[in-house]
Amino acid sequence: MDKQTKIDILTHLVQIDSANDHEQRVADYLQQLLSDHGITAKQIETATGRTNLVAEIGDSKSTKVFALAGHLDTVSFGNLSDWAHDPLSAEIHGDRLYGRGSADMKGSVAAMIITLVELKESGQSLPGRIRFIGTVGEEYGAMGSRQLTEQGVIDDVDGMIIGEPTSGDVVYAHNGSLNYTVSSEGKPIHSSMPENGVNALTNMVKFINAEADLFNDVKPSKEVGPLVHSITVFNSGDQVNTIPGHATLQGNIRATPEFGNGAVIKRLNMIVRGLSSAPGVDLSFNVDHAFDPVVTDAEDPLVTLAQSVSSSVLKRDVDLKVIHGATDASEYRKAEHQFPIVVLGAGDWENAHKMNEYVELSQFLVMSDIYQKIALDYLRK
Repeated sequence: MDKQTKIDILTHLVQIDSANDHEQRVADYLQQLLSDHGITAKQIETATGRTNLVAEIGDSKSTKVFALAGHLDTVSFGNLSDWAHDPLSAEIHGDRLYGRGSADMKGSVAAMIITLVELKESGQSLPGRIRFIGTVGEEYGAMGSRQLTEQGVIDDVDGMIIGEPTSGDVVYAHNGSLNYTVSSEGKPIHSSMPENGVNALTNMVKFINAEADLFNDVKPSKEVGPLVHSITVFNSGDQVNTIPGHATLQGNIRATPEFGNGAVIKRLNMIVRGLSSAPGVDLSFNVDHAFDPVVTDAEDPLVTLAQSVSSSVLKRDVDLKVIHGATDASEYRKAEHQFPIVVLGAGDWENAHKMNEYVELSQFLVMSDIYQKIALDYLRK
């Protein structure tokens, strides 16, 4: 496939709005593109307008399967006035293509589709099967990868690349990510007589103060570093002269393999129950979304192969890294059948979710070469 055709595919993908929804429009485009090249793809609905996409090439009788996986959604645009380039424009300036999702992760999704098309059109006999998996909702709960895992779509996979933006470096581990909500119920009353009410806000502050030191004893992970915790959203009160009868906050915690989401949830529940045992305090705790930490052994053959291939194609020493985010790998790890997973794609991890997001075309254009060689070499071995 020539350079301009590859760029055109990426341009079209970025121009499709799939911010936290509408993934079917992306799936429709990719399904038609694959069909035009003789590749059958199947859509699997999660909700109205939200469909995952699964496609495969190779010997259908082979028991060897390598997966190229990515998500079809993006985060929201944020404040449009903060963008120098329209987030759906896919404008190109120098080596950069700008737009929401260009790095996270439509650049890698496009490269994965190009991989299937180029291998199909090469006419070569593949040493197994190569499967593309495109999911919905990764940015907010990973419902697509959870659904496909539960349906057994990955039960026969031997190895997987997830195409999050890594600038071509190989990520073998990442933190978990847990989102939670704490609610505080009180008794509203006029602010001139607070002694007759229950201030839900000040009771919530008790949780905030306790949470600040709640994980001080947790030792850093040898792979992903320290457990990271933050309270990020707080809401309480309707007007200044009324004691608030309700308050909520939301927090995010990046767990570690050694101190995982289960341990985090247990500790948060403990502090909420402890505070609520005091007179006049009524707190409740709820888990909103939970991604488990993921680690593939740094010496695993897939990790070393990916590092070798990416170094060769990019003509530089590619690093092995960990990231302090979460990916669909957290859901895929819940499958009964375990297999190695690496994260590898075009674009800078630090550029994801930012205004004026972009992907370097020089990275994008060779990423399909990297994916092809890793998949073929891994299947041969």
